[in-house]
Amino acid sequence: MNDRISKEHRSWNMSRIKKTETSVEIKVRKYLWHQRYRYCKNYSKLPGRPDIVLTKYRIAIFINGCFWHHHNCRYGYIPKSNRNFWIDKFKKNKENDLKNIIELQQNDYYVITI
Repeated sequence: MNDRISKEHRSWNMSRIKKTETSVEIKVRKYLWHQRYRYCKNYSKLPGRPDIVLTKYRIAIFINGCFWHHHNCRYGYIPKSNRNFWIDKFKKNKENDLKNIIELQQNDYYVITI
């Protein structure tokens, strides 16, 4: 696959993409903290590893990026190259999201997706 930018520049771009500590996640956490709610971040003991968990209230919060979870907005687009791969990838992401939500609900968690 030909790339329009150098390998070093692509590496630099990819290093700037965050998995955690996104601006939306930080805003939600600050709001919860100021409202005196205490939470766990990236809670690996639950299915899907929710971004924020209020264990006392059994609430799991997922803060999904528009691209990876393919929301219906301008950021939830399908890349032009290797479209079949991306269509399958987004489909699997949505299936995994639904599976995790169902499993959490079966464990009496209230699930919020942002």
